Amino acid sequence: MSEDKTVDKTNFQAEVQQLLNLVIHSLYSEKEVFLRELISNASDACGRLHFESLTNPEMLESEHSPMVEIEFAKRGRIMKIRDNGIGMTREEVEENIGTIARSGTKHFVEALTGEQSEDANLIGQFGVGFYSVFMVAEDVTLETRKAGTANEEGVVWKSDGVSGYTVENTSRGQHGTEITLKLRKDAKEFLESSQISQVVKKYADHISVPIQLREITSAKQEDEEWQVVNDGSALWTRSKKDISDEEYDNFYRSLTYDFEKPLVRLHNRVEGRLEYSSLLFIPSRAPFDLWNADRRQRGIKLYVRRVFIADDTDNLMPTYLSFVRGVIDSDDLPLNVSREFLQKNKQIDRIRAGSVRKVLGELKRLATKDEDKFETFWKEFGQFFKHGIVEDPDNRKAISELMRFATTKSQGDAQTVTLQQYVDRMHEKQQEIYYLTADSHTSAKSSPHLEVFNKHDIEVLLMSDPVDEWVVMHLFEFADKKLKSIAMGDLSLDWLETDQEADQETGTKYEPLIEKLKNSLGERIADVKVTSRLTNSPACLVASDGGMSRNLNRLLAASGQKLDKLAPNMEINPNHQIIQRLIGLDENFDDWAHVLFDQAALSEGATLDDPADYVRRVNVLLSGQSSVEGSTETATKLDAETSPETQ
Repeated sequence: MSEDKTVDKTNFQAEVQQLLNLVIHSLYSEKEVFLRELISNASDACGRLHFESLTNPEMLESEHSPMVEIEFAKRGRIMKIRDNGIGMTREEVEENIGTIARSGTKHFVEALTGEQSEDANLIGQFGVGFYSVFMVAEDVTLETRKAGTANEEGVVWKSDGVSGYTVENTSRGQHGTEITLKLRKDAKEFLESSQISQVVKKYADHISVPIQLREITSAKQEDEEWQVVNDGSALWTRSKKDISDEEYDNFYRSLTYDFEKPLVRLHNRVEGRLEYSSLLFIPSRAPFDLWNADRRQRGIKLYVRRVFIADDTDNLMPTYLSFVRGVIDSDDLPLNVSREFLQKNKQIDRIRAGSVRKVLGELKRLATKDEDKFETFWKEFGQFFKHGIVEDPDNRKAISELMRFATTKSQGDAQTVTLQQYVDRMHEKQQEIYYLTADSHTSAKSSPHLEVFNKHDIEVLLMSDPVDEWVVMHLFEFADKKLKSIAMGDLSLDWLETDQEADQETGTKYEPLIEKLKNSLGERIADVKVTSRLTNSPACLVASDGGMSRNLNRLLAASGQKLDKLAPNMEINPNHQIIQRLIGLDENFDDWAHVLFDQAALSEGATLDDPADYVRRVNVLLSGQSSVEGSTETATKLDAETSPETQ
C-alpha cells in the first residue's frame, strides 16, 4: 500500500471553540488533570489491545509487554506521553479526537451553567477530557497506528486548540499512540520529575500497566534512565481499612472523569466457590446519555487477576443499573476470555447476580438509614431504575420495595411514597392498591377519575413517568394487594357502602339516554354506562379491563407505532346538571353528545382527532344555533359572525 500524504485541515465550529475556551481557561480548577486524562487513555488502550488480541492474535506484532512512557525535556518545553496499546486508524482519530464529544458537543454547551464548579462536573459525562491538554500546551501532536495495520497507515493529528486541526497519514513502526505537547510558559511546573511523579501517584498509582518516566537532558536519549513511578497495586485488592476516602475518590475520578464525589461506594471481597473483588460506585448525577441507548456507556471494567479483560461490558450489570461504575476482578476466570464466553458463562452470571444484590442491598440501606442520599439517588436515577421491574424479575420484589411514587396526598409532584407506606395507610376495608397513569402529574392530579376517591379520602398513586405503564404491566401486586387502575374496567367500590339499590334504579332510569348517546357517538365508544366514580364531572372515558390503557395507547402512538383505535367506554354522572338536561332533549343532542365525549378526552390529557369540529359544536351550543351536524352552512355563518371585520 502506498503512503497517503493527504493533509486534511478542519476548522473548529463556533460551539467547539466555545467549549475549548471553557476547557482551557475555566473548566478545571487544577491543571494537573490533563496528565491523568492522558495516562488513563493510554492505560485503556493497552487493555483494549490485550482483549482484542484474545480473539485476533495477529494484532500482536511481537511479544507484547504493555507500557506507558512519559518523557520530558526542559529545553523546548516538550513533554511526550506514549503507549504501545491498540492505537487508532485515521477514521477513529477523526471520530474520537477530531470531533469533540462526537455529537454531544452541542448538548454539552447547552448544559453549561456558567458556574465553574458546576460545569467542571460535566466533563466526565461528555468525553472531552483529551482537550484538557490545551490548558498547558500551546501545540499538540498526536501520532498513532492501529495494531495489526500496515506501517504506512499511521496517522498524525495536530492542533493549537484555537483555529482547528490537521490530519494526515504517516509511516509509523510502533503500534500505539504518542502525544507530544509543547507546554506553555506558565506550565513549566510539569517539567519537573517530582511534580509528574506526584500527579501519577495521586491519580494513577493503581494502574497495573507500568508507567515509566525520564527526563531528556542530552541529545543521546538512550543514555537517560527510566524510572517506574506507579506502584501498580490495584486499589480494589487492598483492605478497605487501608484505603482513605481521598484514595477512593481519586480512583473514582480516574475511572469516570467525574469531578463530583460518588453518591455511593461499595467495596467487597467474595470468597468461597467463586472468588472475586468488586469496587462499585453510583454517581451523584445521572450521565447525560443515560436515556440514549446508542451512546450510553456501560461502566463496569472486568479484570482477571488484575489483568484488564473487557471495558463497558453489558454482561456484569443489567441495563437498569448501567449507571453503576466500577471494576470487578475475578480470580477464577481464564485470561483468554472472549465476548462469547462473557455472554454464556455461569460464573459471569453468578458474579452479575451477586453484584446486583449488593447494589440493591446498599440502596435499601440508604432508604432506611440515609433518606437524603436516597432522595438524591431517586431524583437522578429513579425513573431509569424502574425499568428493573420489567428487566429483572428475579429481583422484582427488592426493586418494588425501593420505588417511590407521588400520590393524591403528596406535596406537589414529589415521588416520596413507597408501596409499603401506601399499604400501611390503606382504608381498613380496601383490598386493592389504586393507581392512575397519565402523561403528566398535572393531568393525573386533575383527572375526573379521582373524584370519588377524593370524596372518600382514598389515596391513589399518581404515575406520570412513561415507564410506569410498563411497570404496572409487570408488577401485578404488592404485599398481597393487587394493583388496580382507576381508569380501566369496572370499578367496584362496594366496600365504600354506597347505596347500591339507588344506583341500580338510577341505571334503569337513564337507559333511554344511554341508548341515544350510543347511537349518536357510534364507533367512537364501545359502551355507555352510569357511574358512581364521578362527583363533579359529567362524564369520563374508561378503557376495558384486560385491554390497553388509554395513556399507553397514546404513548405508543406518539412513538410512531401504528395501532388500531380502541373505542373506550363512556361513563356518565347521573347527578350532573348536564346529564340531567340531556334527558328528553332532542335539539342539538348530537352536539351535546360529541362535546361531552371530547371534554372527557381532554380532561385525561388526550389530543382530539378533530379539534375544529369540537370548536364548531361548542360555538353552536354557546350561541344557541341549530346543530352543525352534517352541515357547513352554520359553521360558515358562525365564522362570519365572529370575525374581526363584523365586530
